[in-house]
Amino acid sequence: MSNDDVRADPYPQSRVSRLLLSVGSAERAAFFPAGALEDLSIHAAGIDIVEPEDARSSDAVSLAEIAVVAWGFPRLDADMLARMPRLRLVVNAASSVRGIVSDEFWASGIPISQAGAAMSPAVAEMSLTLTLSLLRRVHRMDHALRNGIPWAAARDITRAREISGCRIAVIGASRTGREYIRMCTALGADVQVFDPYLREDDPLSTLAAPLLELLSSSDVVAIHAPATAETAGMIGCRELAAMPDGAALVNTARASLVDMDALFDEVTSGRLDAALDVFESEPLPDDDRWRSLPNALLTGHVSGATRESRARAGRIVIDEIARFLADEDLQHRVTADALERMG
Repeated sequence: MSNDDVRADPYPQSRVSRLLLSVGSAERAAFFPAGALEDLSIHAAGIDIVEPEDARSSDAVSLAEIAVVAWGFPRLDADMLARMPRLRLVVNAASSVRGIVSDEFWASGIPISQAGAAMSPAVAEMSLTLTLSLLRRVHRMDHALRNGIPWAAARDITRAREISGCRIAVIGASRTGREYIRMCTALGADVQVFDPYLREDDPLSTLAAPLLELLSSSDVVAIHAPATAETAGMIGCRELAAMPDGAALVNTARASLVDMDALFDEVTSGRLDAALDVFESEPLPDDDRWRSLPNALLTGHVSGATRESRARAGRIVIDEIARFLADEDLQHRVTADALERMG
C-alpha cells in the first residue's frame, strides 16, 4: 500500500468511542461525501447514523461523545441531555443553533460549534445574482414574456441599470454581508453599510452610514443582518418609504427583519421591486400573494444550499472535531452571549 492510499491524520491519537451523525439522509452525502466521511471516521471508533427525527428515541444517542447534527435535531433540553450522558461536543453542520440549545444546555458547559461560515460565499453570491437580476429587470421581462405580453410591451419597462456606479446599501456587516460587499465593490458598485455594532477600527467603518440616510440614497438595499429580537421588523413602513422610487430590496436573510405587509404594498404599487429568498411562511403556499407580482423575484430559501457550501460545511465539522480532540480552541464555537447577536 502506497502513502497515497493512507489518509493523513494530523491528530492520530485523537479519537472518541462513538460519534453520532444526525444529519438528514437528503443532505448527508452533500455534507459528507465518501472521502469526507472517511476523514470523519478517523476521529471515532464508531459512527452511529441516526435520522434527526428519530434521535430522541434512539438508543445510539446514549453512547455519543460527539454529536454532529443539522436541521430537525431535537432541542438539547434537560430530557435530551439526560439521554446523552457521555456527550462532550456538539457540532452543527448547518448554521443557526437556536433550535438546538436550551438553558440546560448552556448550564452543562458542553461546547457547541457551527458551520455557518461555509454558507457565506454562497448566500452572498445569490444576493449578488438577485441584485444583478433586479438591476437588469430580468424578473420583469421574464414574467412578461412568459405571460403572453406582446414583445414591444414586454420591452417597454424601466430602463435597465448596470451595477457599476450603482448605490447599494448593505444592512448588516455579517460574514455574508462582508462577502457581498466584496463582490459588489469588485464590480464597481458604490457600497455603504449599516450595522450598529461596527467598530471604529473595522475596515468597513469608512462605509458606515445611518440607516434612514442609507436607505434614502440607495438604488438597492440588501439585507444581511441576523434574525434576533433586536432586528425584528427593522425595515418597516418608515424605512421602506424612505427608499427612492424605482429602488429594489434583496432579502436572503430572514423575513422577520422586514414588515412584509408594508413591503408587499410598496411592491404592488410598482414603486419598489423586490427579490426574496425567505418568507413568513415556508414552504410558500401555492396561492401566496407574492407569486403573481411581476416585479417580485422569488427563490425558495436556497441561497446557502450549493454543492460547494455543503462540502465546506462538512470540512468545518471535521476540522472542529479535530481541534476539540487535540485540546485546541474551536474556530466556530457559539456561546450564549454571542448567540444574542447571531441568527
